[in-house]
Amino acid sequence: MNQPRYDVLAIGNAIVDVIADATDKFLEEQGLDKGSMRLIDEEEATRLYGLMNPGRELSGGSAGNTAAGLAALGVKTAFIGQVANDQLGTIYRHDIEAAGVDFLAPPRDDVGATARCLVLVTPDAQRTMNTFLGAANQLPPEAIDPSAIADAAILYLEGYLWDLPGPKAAMEKAIDAARDAGRKVAFTLSDSFCIARHRDDFLRLIDEGKIDILFSNEKEIVELSGEGDIDDAAAKIAPKVPLLIVTRSEKGAIAIEDGHRARVGAEPIRELVDTTGAGDLFASGFLAGMARGLDLEASLRLGAIAAAEVIQHYGARPEEDLKALASHILEA
Repeated sequence: MNQPRYDVLAIGNAIVDVIADATDKFLEEQGLDKGSMRLIDEEEATRLYGLMNPGRELSGGSAGNTAAGLAALGVKTAFIGQVANDQLGTIYRHDIEAAGVDFLAPPRDDVGATARCLVLVTPDAQRTMNTFLGAANQLPPEAIDPSAIADAAILYLEGYLWDLPGPKAAMEKAIDAARDAGRKVAFTLSDSFCIARHRDDFLRLIDEGKIDILFSNEKEIVELSGEGDIDDAAAKIAPKVPLLIVTRSEKGAIAIEDGHRARVGAEPIRELVDTTGAGDLFASGFLAGMARGLDLEASLRLGAIAAAEVIQHYGARPEEDLKALASHILEA
């Protein structure tokens, strides 16, 4: 097999995050469930934006965040996601390329506005996300070049993108291209609401052997499995995928590979500011460990370090030097 150009190629929603502080009272007044994610239309996005406190505009999107974290760790990374030919689309493309990620999907004029996510952060650092998908939901199968997929050791996909027929077909095409090329496919479940909507499809991908690496958190693995607790859920899903990773917030994370289980605790932090992107950056660290041939525990530790960095500031992309923070693992 030829040496791939990229260690990881990620496909996901290209979204600009607008992050603002909010009170629990504001969430209650707006009928919002703290810590959740909901999809909204452009009218609601405009309305809610007008009520928010002053915000910070930062490029986001789950798989895009993971790609940026991978690049920060020195991993050769590419990203496919749809943006419009507008101001936010220009911001998104600039940010991800400045992070060192190759952006493989050109902007378009026929897809509406670039996606944005209005992120409300309460004093306990919980984030409540209101997402207008716009152009991100218009990623067509034609945007997937099988030769580019074959040129990456790992294809990384986000469950958030599974809603509409076009992006879903694009992801299925990418999965088939990766399988045909003998590459690994990693998939993140993204959110419990995604599983509630697409559980049968996600289980089908798993049962058909199309997923090599499955990322989830505690709530997601329980939702996917239909079991009552994380232990039973992991025991049910782990035999179906070669590698299962479950993040557990302040309790750390576990990985199960061919029956072998590894576990790490969470990294200490100075201050919890914003949990946006914690799972995305955990995936960055873990996949960076895999790209370097590290064992499960070291890869989990890299994930914990990356996640700890991102929750200590606003925004879902790293600000500190991740390679320096993880040098004791990367240089061991």
